Amino acid sequence: MQVDKITQNDLSIFHVEEDQSIFHQLNFTQTNGGREYLRYLLSNPLPTVEAIADTQQTIQHLLSIEAKWPVSPTNGTIMVLEKYYETAVEQYPSTPEYVNSRWYKFWHKDDYSFTLFSVQHTLDFVKGMQIIAENISTNNQHIQLKKTAKQLIFLLDKPVIQEMILKNKNDLTAIEVLTFGNFIRHRFKQSALELMHIYHQLDAYMSLAKAGKKYGFCFPEMVDQAQPFVEIKGLFHFLLSHPVDYSIRLQEKENFLFLTGANMAGKSTFIKATGIAVYLAHIGMGVPAKNMRLSYFDGLLSNIQVMDNIAKGESFFFNEVQRIKNTINRISDGKKWLILIDELFKGTNQQDAVKCSTTVIEGLRKMNNALFILSTHLYEIGEPLKKHSNIQFHYFETSVVNDQLSFSYQLKEGISNDRLGYLILKREGVVDLLENC
Repeated sequence: MQVDKITQNDLSIFHVEEDQSIFHQLNFTQTNGGREYLRYLLSNPLPTVEAIADTQQTIQHLLSIEAKWPVSPTNGTIMVLEKYYETAVEQYPSTPEYVNSRWYKFWHKDDYSFTLFSVQHTLDFVKGMQIIAENISTNNQHIQLKKTAKQLIFLLDKPVIQEMILKNKNDLTAIEVLTFGNFIRHRFKQSALELMHIYHQLDAYMSLAKAGKKYGFCFPEMVDQAQPFVEIKGLFHFLLSHPVDYSIRLQEKENFLFLTGANMAGKSTFIKATGIAVYLAHIGMGVPAKNMRLSYFDGLLSNIQVMDNIAKGESFFFNEVQRIKNTINRISDGKKWLILIDELFKGTNQQDAVKCSTTVIEGLRKMNNALFILSTHLYEIGEPLKKHSNIQFHYFETSVVNDQLSFSYQLKEGISNDRLGYLILKREGVVDLLENC
């Protein structure tokens, strides 16, 4: 699925503020390498339905064996092993035995201590990887796990490594320390690096499994078909402490959702929640919903947080126009797209905004290879659009009691006519401040 940086930013897949970052909230990794691989997974939606299904199965199996997951490897263990390969030590005896081992231990105390520490951590590392290999090798149905298990068994199936796995790290003799150190350093480096890489990958996938469990995600059903569709029940924005559920259905004959409602009523949250669910579905992980079915999408584009560009002398409205232009050019390829547009043409006057918005909507709604969710504060353009059967009209209701706003955050059918800007200005005390100037 094609997703550009603007869309990733709009959906907060990565954000400098941790509480607003999807990546941060899904990050339950135990290692630095696992965190970086998780970043890679979230940056690269999968290319096929088959790849998505296999990743779903991988995550589900890892979740089923979470209780059996070993304490080690830890990030510290991996860092010790990496440092062992990077640090020079005095050459070990080629064939360690009682005398030369004692001699090395006495004359090269620091190198011996460092070797002992590194060998002990390597024991923890290979023992943990052996446990992981045994647990994931029980699942032979999924391509990804089957391949990983096979590679783990191959890398660990060395006599010295199997001997190490049986040892107690606190009872090693000097001969064993130098024998194991020699092997690890000179004959096991490439295998160790491959094992670390595999563990980082598994750490990232286990993180997605843990995140799905914590937030109550469901695994969506993805269908490979010619026309795009998405059906979601119980959709929620999982970054909110008290999210409200939504339901949404878009398909070929109803491919355009026209969304209205007052400021702060929930339009942007709903649009982002939909985008996040579709995005995560294409990562292969669970999604924030009770149930979800969707087609594979070739691309996801958003127009949510358009900015001006002072350096280039580009206005807010100009960048809105350019984003719409680029969107039209990209989705004209006949492939399946989901397009999210929040508050179209905020950067121009009311009359221009009405004309521009109507023109864009009339054009976009005819593109049946794409699904659209568009919110607007221009309620008046809704009525003329009702003649089009493929446009759905929904709004978020706002009520006023004693000059106080009340938001239900419930998605309802129809077009809102709430105009509450002045009330918000008054509620926040701005009117009083101005009157007392």
